[in-house]
Amino acid sequence: MGGKPINLGTDRDEAVRQVLGVNAQASSQGTVRALWDLYQQTPKWAELKERTKSDYQAYSVKLLEVMGDVPAGVIRPTDIARYLRVERAEAPVRGNREIALLSNLMNVAIERGEIDSNPCKQVKKNSEKARTEAPEPEELRSYLDWLFRGGPARRMLALMAEFAALAGSRRAEFLELQTPQIDLQGDVIRLMRAKQHGGSKKAESITMGPAMRNLAVRLLGLPRPETSLHVFINQQGNPLTESGFTSGWQRAMVDALEEGVIQRRFTFHDLRAYYTTQHKEQYGALPELHASTATTARVYDRSKIAKRNSLG
Repeated sequence: MGGKPINLGTDRDEAVRQVLGVNAQASSQGTVRALWDLYQQTPKWAELKERTKSDYQAYSVKLLEVMGDVPAGVIRPTDIARYLRVERAEAPVRGNREIALLSNLMNVAIERGEIDSNPCKQVKKNSEKARTEAPEPEELRSYLDWLFRGGPARRMLALMAEFAALAGSRRAEFLELQTPQIDLQGDVIRLMRAKQHGGSKKAESITMGPAMRNLAVRLLGLPRPETSLHVFINQQGNPLTESGFTSGWQRAMVDALEEGVIQRRFTFHDLRAYYTTQHKEQYGALPELHASTATTARVYDRSKIAKRNSLG
């Protein structure tokens, strides 16, 4: 200070406090919380899907609670490891997602010249066990019938679940589906595939079988405002939002378990695995969900029995 060196001692935490005091910087400058605010102003954030933004908002809660006031420059790989193994020991998968968000924030700090390397990339994430279950046809049918007996909001959830089970599409790919995309004359539904690498776009043309055509007719017959083309709408006639869907699905799943309608919980994304497994059972081949069939098999094939033919 004043051109004279200050002895910081051997206690690292105390040394950091002294440095921050000497620098006389605003307390929030360079902190994880400040980086989170900056990240939400970047072009990368603007390019994210609304579902991803919503997920990141949720991941930020615990992350900021633990690290929000910590300057990026003092975070070490050992701090990342502690967060994963200790702070999030009860939620290891969620911890991985939160550190993935922190890694994005650290990249912002690198671009701003606040740090030279990303400590998140030097630590191995918690191991994740891939999901191995998908609802059985009878189980799914019981759940859908139960939803249909509910109010308008739950009937819409049932229609979305039925669509996902029959088409295998991600929710992000059909949440904003519009009526012109359903072609009854051509027996096809046209969507855009999400999560394409390199920013490329790929259209999907889903040929409708009898069950999907039946669903499509019911969807097009739903009452909606004259000015709306959206297929999946809320009770006010507005497009169903991701947050509205998520809260409704979670409540419905809890109620279904309590009432004994289903015996085990499954996620909406498990319906993509249901589609994959049933497609393989019905047609003898996996559907084209990814550029690599191996990825589809590894992530979504939940078959319980491996079938093959003998020779001769």
